[in-house]
Amino acid sequence: MSNSSSITQFLLLAFADTRELQLLHFWLFLGIYLAALLGNGLIFTTIACDHHLHTPMYFFLLNLSVLDMGSISTTVPKSMANSLWDNRTISYTGCISQVFLFAFFISAEYFLLTIMSYDRYVAICKPLHYGTLLGSRACVHMAAAAWGTGFLNALLHTANTFSLPLCQGNAVHQFFCEIPHILKLSCSDAALREFGLLVLSVFLSFGCFVFIVVSYVQIFRSVLRIPSEQGQHKAFSTCLPHLAVVSLFISTSFFAYLKPPTISSPSLDLVMAVLYSVVPPALNPLIYSLRNQQLKDAVWKLMSGSF
Repeated sequence: MSNSSSITQFLLLAFADTRELQLLHFWLFLGIYLAALLGNGLIFTTIACDHHLHTPMYFFLLNLSVLDMGSISTTVPKSMANSLWDNRTISYTGCISQVFLFAFFISAEYFLLTIMSYDRYVAICKPLHYGTLLGSRACVHMAAAAWGTGFLNALLHTANTFSLPLCQGNAVHQFFCEIPHILKLSCSDAALREFGLLVLSVFLSFGCFVFIVVSYVQIFRSVLRIPSEQGQHKAFSTCLPHLAVVSLFISTSFFAYLKPPTISSPSLDLVMAVLYSVVPPALNPLIYSLRNQQLKDAVWKLMSGSF
């Protein structure tokens, strides 16, 4: 295939060659997918239905649940279908859609996690100004900024990626269409054309990372100054789940994209892609509900029909 105009479909990387392992992959991903939909759907519905949870922290958590359901729904169902039907193909337009949607949901989630760290910083370090700095209008604007920035970032990267001539065949060495693996199919000038967008993405990502780190340094300093142990425990219980989610998201995605080329291999790339694209959406509801008694009580009320 000499260029992208002659490509009508891409070949995705299969998890296994034998039928038994393909079915095992299907059932494993189905279990993870249903767990992610159930957990995030419960959190979304609980927050939407319980007026006691209509606060900035839970509003942002509701948005996070929607983004998690969107990101895992972009990649996992197609991978399950390919394993079930012993198929590796994805259409050209399907690949474009997958690249755009995954970049959109992942980018928006990263920006939202940054905003959530600001929410925890204001709640713990500036509690008297919480209602002023994080009013309902401000929360909506910040959430909209996260979604909008994610949309623009995904649009720019998708348009740039698929405007490049693809001269190296149509085999994508990943279980879903991912920008770095699509770029490997392009001609030698791909790096120059993508360089500007990569610099912008790295700048934004690093800026968000520094903001999160600085926020939590201030948070821990404020918490350690609280005289009562009960007060410290209550403060930690509201910020530790977010810190755990941020750590899981950043560590897996940064390692997947920034690991040295010398340790890169198809198997390692596959495992890392699963860790940052499939595992976090399934674990996030569990992480947030383990240490949040108010959320657990609200979920129980919803399931028992006590609203």
